[in-house]
This record gives sequence, structure tokens and C-alpha cells, in this order.
Amino acid sequence: MNDEHMDTQTGAEQGAEQTESAEVSAPSVAAAGTKVKDLREDMPQVEGKIGQDEPLVQEGMQWFVLRVASNKENSVQQTLLRKIQIEGMTHLVGRILVPTEKIKTIKGGKTKIKEEKLYAGYVFVEMRLEDDGRIPQDIFFLIKETTGVGDFIGTAGRPTPMQMHEVEKMLLDSQAPEDEPTIRLSFEKGESVLIREGAFENYEGTVDELFPEKGTVRVLVSIFGRQAPVDLEEWQIAKVDEA
Repeated sequence: MNDEHMDTQTGAEQGAEQTESAEVSAPSVAAAGTKVKDLREDMPQVEGKIGQDEPLVQEGMQWFVLRVASNKENSVQQTLLRKIQIEGMTHLVGRILVPTEKIKTIKGGKTKIKEEKLYAGYVFVEMRLEDDGRIPQDIFFLIKETTGVGDFIGTAGRPTPMQMHEVEKMLLDSQAPEDEPTIRLSFEKGESVLIREGAFENYEGTVDELFPEKGTVRVLVSIFGRQAPVDLEEWQIAKVDEA
């Protein structure tokens, strides 16, 4: 996993494959003492995720990437946390995360905010390995017997630890401010689109400008042989090849 590959769900898949071939390397002493708030000064604490005063990596532990069934990320997270508490294994397994982001959409002037997983099909697990790099047997069976769980990224029985820059990126994602949801626009300037709603329904046009803060797109439409700019909400248009 590298920084540019961790920004999308597809990127997570590509990054995961890259991590599989990476050499196993333990976090440095200096990195282990670093706290989450050191990554960004204005980092807020988000309940149920990672507190700003918590370390990036707990002493003696490392972060690993666990593949899970699609849409099972949260249930796997909660089940594992519960099992670890019941079995008294918190000294072997630390934090378990499912990073999400809040996406804001605007339709008909109404704002809707929903939460989406950043890395679909993956759960991040902090744990302590045996001296030979294997997962402790009790933890191995506890995890593998959980519904929806696949394999850790790495070789059989020896998962590959995340690199420190990957940990930093993942923890920053886990701490995204809840009061600043992202507006995601799936169009690009110069792209051909078809208008699906409104006064110019079924007209084709070209994306001229994006306004993420408003959730709108300015489209140039040919009217009576002249191009005219029309501001539309994202849901009112579609890419020509997808219409």
C-alpha cells in the first residue's frame, strides 16, 4: 500500500497487492512513540475511532491488513473486538479499524451526508506476532473462525506489517473531521455529458467547471448554434458513455 494507492477502494486493492510483496519491517522506536495528534495539529478526537493522544503503534505491536468479505467490515471489526475482550487477549491484539469518510451529496437543494468505507474489503488490525513472525495460535484461530474473514496480506501464517507511512495515512483517514464531509464530484472538465433532468433534459454538453463546495457542475450546452453555460446539480447529468 502506498500513499497514492490508498485514496480509493480500487487503490486499496492495488496497494494491498503491493504490500504483499514488501519486506517485513518492524516500526522504529521513534515512530512507535509518535502520537496521532503529531500527524496533524488540528486533528480532532473521533469517538469510537482513534484518540489524538493515542500512539500510531502500541509498543511491541504492528499494523496488518486483513481481507474480509464485502460489506462485512463492520461486523468483523465488532466481532473481533468482542472476542478479544472476552478471551482476555488485549495484550496480543490492540486496535481494529475500518476507516470511513463522510460524503455530502446535494439533490434538489437538499443536503444528504452518508458514510462510506475508504477501503472496502479490508480491516486494519494491530497485533503482536511471535518471534518467528507468525500469528499466535490462539489469535490465529480466533480470527479465522470469525464469519466473513479471509486472509492477512502476506505469506501463509506470516502477515506482512504495514510500513509506517501507510499507518500514518490510514490513521489520518480514520480521524477525518466529521464536521467537514467531502463532496465527491465524479466528472472532469472537458468531459461529455448528457443532461437527465431539468429544462435541458436530453441535451448533450461539455463540463466547463466544477463547484465541489456546492455539489454543482457547469455544463456548456449548444443552443441555437451558440454555447450557453448551465449550472446543474451532479445528479442531473450523466457521462455520455453511461447514459
